[in-house]
Amino acid sequence: MTLHPVNGDPHRFGTGAFYASIGRAFVAMCAVVPVLFLIEGLDTWLGAGFDAAAGIIPQRIEGLDGVFFSPFLHHGFEHLYSNSIPLILLGTFVLAAGARRFLWSTLVIVLASGLGVWFTGSPNTIVVGASGVIFGYLGILLTRGIFERSWWNFAVFLLVGLLYGGQLALVLPTDERISWQGHLFGLLGGIVVAIIFRRRRPEFDGPYGSESPMTMP
Repeated sequence: MTLHPVNGDPHRFGTGAFYASIGRAFVAMCAVVPVLFLIEGLDTWLGAGFDAAAGIIPQRIEGLDGVFFSPFLHHGFEHLYSNSIPLILLGTFVLAAGARRFLWSTLVIVLASGLGVWFTGSPNTIVVGASGVIFGYLGILLTRGIFERSWWNFAVFLLVGLLYGGQLALVLPTDERISWQGHLFGLLGGIVVAIIFRRRRPEFDGPYGSESPMTMP
């Protein structure tokens, strides 16, 4: 068994590596949002019609590619503003657990949310936005504290619950302009990946840290 110095374990709360991991994840997520604003700016100022061309059109083959493209598109800057802060905050905590784990989790969430919308949404609508991904990250963080059983993840669980617990109502049919299907299936996708990609409890937890292998594809 390999022992890791405490200061070198990015999963151990309070270590230098832990704070460095959070910092890198925050910077990375902050870099994503300007890209979304650039896309929305091009769509708005050039009249490119990205939403109609690359959004999800439920139950129509020509709208199936929107499963992958729709998280990058929004119905105007107000829609994008409302998604930006939770995307950065929740994405930071998810990414801090590891880049490879983050990428696989995001892909599964995008597929779960997008396909859920495509199969169950109204064929007379065009669905865009990163809300499904945000709810997926919420599902990961809420579930991770339970299955990985660490004080840090429980703290994140409580923080996210206090900040966004009320948003869980949006997984139910409410305003017809809101794709509750994307929220619901994104949340379920996040719960599933939190279980599948969870870090195993260490076999040894001594003063120098421990190995914590994770289940990965």
